[in-house]
Amino acid sequence: MTVNSTCFNERLAALKSPEFLTALTQIKRGVEREALRIKPNGALSQEPHPKALGSALTHDTITTDFSESLLEFITPPESSAAKTITQLQDVHKYTIDNIGDEQIWPLSMPCFIEDEAHIPIAYFGESNIGKMKRVYRIGLKNRYGSMMQAIAGVHFNFSFSNDFWKLWAALNGTEHSQDQTSADYFSLIRNYRRYCWIIPYLYGASPALCGSFLKGKEHALPFEKVGKGTYYMPYATSLRMSDLGYTSAEQSSLKICYNQLDNYVRLLRGAMDTPSNRFSSFSAGEGGNYQQLSRNILQIENELYSPIRPKQPTQSMEKPTDALVKRGISYIEVRALDVNPFSPIGISQTQFDFLDVFLLTCLLKPSAELDEAQLNEAKDNMNRVVLEGRKPNLVLNHNNEETSLTAWASSLFEEFEEVAKILDLANDTTRYSDAVAAEAKKVANPALTPSGVLLDELLKHDKDNGVYGLELAARYQEQMKGFDYQQTTEAMFVDAAETSLAAQADVEAADTKDFDSFIRDYFNEPLAKKTPDINQA
Repeated sequence: MTVNSTCFNERLAALKSPEFLTALTQIKRGVEREALRIKPNGALSQEPHPKALGSALTHDTITTDFSESLLEFITPPESSAAKTITQLQDVHKYTIDNIGDEQIWPLSMPCFIEDEAHIPIAYFGESNIGKMKRVYRIGLKNRYGSMMQAIAGVHFNFSFSNDFWKLWAALNGTEHSQDQTSADYFSLIRNYRRYCWIIPYLYGASPALCGSFLKGKEHALPFEKVGKGTYYMPYATSLRMSDLGYTSAEQSSLKICYNQLDNYVRLLRGAMDTPSNRFSSFSAGEGGNYQQLSRNILQIENELYSPIRPKQPTQSMEKPTDALVKRGISYIEVRALDVNPFSPIGISQTQFDFLDVFLLTCLLKPSAELDEAQLNEAKDNMNRVVLEGRKPNLVLNHNNEETSLTAWASSLFEEFEEVAKILDLANDTTRYSDAVAAEAKKVANPALTPSGVLLDELLKHDKDNGVYGLELAARYQEQMKGFDYQQTTEAMFVDAAETSLAAQADVEAADTKDFDSFIRDYFNEPLAKKTPDINQA
């Protein structure tokens, strides 16, 4: 038995204490689900964000992402995954009841978009912060193209409680503090980067895309064709996570550090302060012409494309890096999930439960610092899996040694099974072991993966991706209309919409600066310094 496995087993055994078991019931999760509004024929909606859904600027639950047509549903952090599921069902029901004959596109990859000019950029009103959000998106359009920005995903937010971190510090012989909690979250993040290839394998659902998505894109991928105009790769899992999808070649030179919070922030700030040769041709406010917020590699922190982010809720006008510096990491945001096309709400209870197991395992396993070569190895493994994850005998690199995906996954699942037992014990359930058993079947049989199931449907019937998406959209429209409100009422949604519209009007009325001054002051704000630790034990 290796030192690493001994450490894992000792930590696992410690979690059986009554105190740790209680703390494990305090894990909190939230979801951000993105989805395009479409017409019944599949065309992207050209209608403004519906007034019944409130203000995209100030609504807590319903907003927009890049496009005016790209909805984003946000749930608050909850300790009950079942509650989050019903919150998502409620917001889907209210939305589908208030967008006329429009439907919600059930796939990650957009379709039926012949011209990027037909992707309307989100509008957040006439306040300075609203204009800033829009200019940022105009910058994304100019930098990467609108089609890439119309891709939808699901973000899974996850946090341990302060009680858990106190126990964890005592177990590991460290002093409980916000700095230590941040360091421990980074340990989890490093292992996530090592093993996150398993997420697109298990949950990738974009092995195919509409031909319109490829228009004007240079690539050397060996696509095959099905239906009238759908392109696929036989063993792909998540083209959304490939270089064709939501990634940035410009950022490939960034060496973002996941070893310490200070270095992570320093490098991220550096990217926002480093001029980009590629983006220098776009104006950044000269003569009042805004084609982007800045000419630097990143306009703002959120432009960094990463399969995971350390997060701290921001206060009004606070930069994300400043929030991290002042208050440390509060939660992590998993960003590698495709929309689940086999769930009307884009994610399933089984996914919640498995992700709990996976992320707790990432914390329990020893996590040495990642050097550049190891991070590149992790990126290469991810790329192999998103392009050919279901390929028989696919080989990945593990600590600079070749190993089959199946063998590595099987080894990880042995650990997942043990971690699931702990979470089952803590929550008096078998859900976690059931979830791990369900996902293990996909390792044994790749045809059971979402990408395998979806591609089989297309090939079996010579069906286009877009046709299948429309079939699912119509089916889910009826299912959503049939949902009963469980956590919220229609009246509460109406009130939230009206309140958000009033809040947007207040924000607009409160502006005292012209937009040029507002942007200049935002970027000239002194960088935040660390505040005294309020969680010191």
